[in-house]
Amino acid sequence: MNSLLAHLNPPQLAAVTLPPAHALILAGAGSGKTRVLPPRIAWLISTGQVSPPGVLAVTFTNKAAKEMQTRLAGMLPINVRGMWIGTFHGLCNRLLRAHYRDAGLPQLFQILDSADQQSAVKRLLKSLNVDDEKFPPRELCQFINAQKEQGLRPAAVEAWDDWARKRVGLYEAYEAQCQREGVVDFAELLLRSYELLERNEPLCRHYQERFRHILVDEFQDTNKLQYKWLKLLAGGGAHLFCVGDDDQSIYAFRGADVGNMADFEREFKVPNLIRLEQNYRSHGNILDAANAIIKNNPTRLGKNLWPAAGSGEPIRIYESYSDGDEARWIVEEVKALQRDGHARAEIALLYRSNAQSRALEHALFNAGLPYRVYGGLRFFERAEIKHALAYLRLIANTDDDTAFARVVNFPARGIGARSLENLQDAAKAANSSLHAAIPQVAGAGGAKLAAFARLIESLREAAYLPLPELVAHVVDLSGLRAHYQNEKEGQERLANLDELINAAASFVAEEGTPNQDGEITGEFGNDLSSFLAHASLEAGEHQAGEGDDALQLMTVHSAKGLEFNVVFISGLEDGLFPHENSLSETRDGKSGLEEERRLMYVAVTRARQRLYLSFAQTRMLHGQTRYNLPSRFLDEVPEELVKWLTPRAGKGGFAVSSAPTYPATSRRSESSGGSGFRIGQSVMHAKFGLGVIINAEGGGSDARVQVNFGNAGIKWLALAVAKLEAAN
Repeated sequence: MNSLLAHLNPPQLAAVTLPPAHALILAGAGSGKTRVLPPRIAWLISTGQVSPPGVLAVTFTNKAAKEMQTRLAGMLPINVRGMWIGTFHGLCNRLLRAHYRDAGLPQLFQILDSADQQSAVKRLLKSLNVDDEKFPPRELCQFINAQKEQGLRPAAVEAWDDWARKRVGLYEAYEAQCQREGVVDFAELLLRSYELLERNEPLCRHYQERFRHILVDEFQDTNKLQYKWLKLLAGGGAHLFCVGDDDQSIYAFRGADVGNMADFEREFKVPNLIRLEQNYRSHGNILDAANAIIKNNPTRLGKNLWPAAGSGEPIRIYESYSDGDEARWIVEEVKALQRDGHARAEIALLYRSNAQSRALEHALFNAGLPYRVYGGLRFFERAEIKHALAYLRLIANTDDDTAFARVVNFPARGIGARSLENLQDAAKAANSSLHAAIPQVAGAGGAKLAAFARLIESLREAAYLPLPELVAHVVDLSGLRAHYQNEKEGQERLANLDELINAAASFVAEEGTPNQDGEITGEFGNDLSSFLAHASLEAGEHQAGEGDDALQLMTVHSAKGLEFNVVFISGLEDGLFPHENSLSETRDGKSGLEEERRLMYVAVTRARQRLYLSFAQTRMLHGQTRYNLPSRFLDEVPEELVKWLTPRAGKGGFAVSSAPTYPATSRRSESSGGSGFRIGQSVMHAKFGLGVIINAEGGGSDARVQVNFGNAGIKWLALAVAKLEAAN
């Protein structure tokens, strides 16, 4: 018995040994919540308060469920495999298998994963002659799953116009198809299980009497239907023991409802609310910053993390001139950390959106530093980027069959498998490329292929455009932008496509050569083939292998549950983090900004020893420079916890005075005093007119500046060549 309770701190011990009653355990980040749930189950069983079959333990991942079983097996001399421990989906599957007849399912019903579900929807649309461009299969799947997670069958879904009624009708047809084929999707597992128990009172009473203790992990991530399922099973007097952290609820986009925690406390009149606040992960300054940030959320249940370790180092804040400078600074700081003995695998680079990884990956690639993108693909490997690059490859070479095959029917333009088979046969017979064989295909399929050929030709006619403008033109005219705008979760893919435009602009700036005006638009910098080669090289096998000592790159969402000795949080600008959508967004009356702040709290509490926060004065968007204000979250960190690595700007401003100056290598006016150009300075160019310097790089003969010339656009100029003067 003592071994079960060893190494527990007082709040953990109180939670594990609570008498039978409803309980809510607020487990802060790094507070050792894994020490609570398995020992609680073992305590209840070993003290005779419940038998193993009387326990239902729910978690969110199969990995977490297996870890719980392993821990329990080490604590109790019983076979834990027969216990009801698993994910919501796994437990519902078990229930439906045992009562398939009552659930209206065949004994050997099959489960559709996400890809299977999308295929089933595509078949449905085809059988009903429904245009899949008006009703994209992926979006329809998301709609169906969202209704099921709200507990809504088609008859209960409100539809206010013809388009909505059509979508509800497709949901109804999809249900009929699944029932006919004897298959269920993931969302159906939970809804069917809930409906089975709700309408079958004897069966429901059986499980209510069986499960006397129901324990839930990551309770803050439950959706409405999952909470209703738990309440139904607890309706016979079972005791609910829920562990979670409302401050780490960051999955509203998946349907998670942080309000379930407050509802549980109120509806069940929970007598035991225990806060686990001692943090075993981070130093005190990091925790104080996290506490200061999260306290600005008004609807939280409230707790205050405190460290097992000392205060540690101050939080370092760095202000850069551009996103490229930010990435290069991070690389140099990582090199310094390595020299000080920090393992690369214990250093994480976090960002709010996947698109931000591109600048970081580029800087790491140039520096030869191994890295791994955790929980996602490297930038140039992402599907939407490969689609856009395929169109660009066809502009460079219409005989590129690999690129042709990738996008000939993406976005969908009605070119089916039979038409492609005919095209392949024609190309083989003529010993030509697929594109060249298009005129040989007759009929409706041939007409659609010919339309695609005209699209490629129109894209090729725009090849004279500067590279960033060409990429933007391709993204728009190809239909990629419109396609992803119609997807429910397409915003991230659109952000990645915008970042590809930025990549093209950066490539021109870095690889171009100055012309007689000093404008960096030389042949190499604007050469499409060179850019495609650059993209291929950066997409090559440079990601570190499993087990290698490599930097960890990831979104903040992917970082949940992980921890590192050193953490960089980049891109801390209003509109980026917090995300611009959150500034005006509400979900069921809850502020989107509150979830962004919880996301920041999660990011900060990933760090054990050292935390860096960085932001940029300018950031590329659509190939143009955007000026952002520093993130409001920076103002929420107390000054006494912070060490600024650059001069501190006033609230809502930038420390422009820290900008470097450059030698007077080009012709200047007397007003410059020979002191060199600086960020923020007004300058005059003979061709482009009046402008403002917004970025600068290099020195001596390699010095160059980025200038915003208003109507003439934003341009990089080599100072050794540019006819640039300080404006009076």
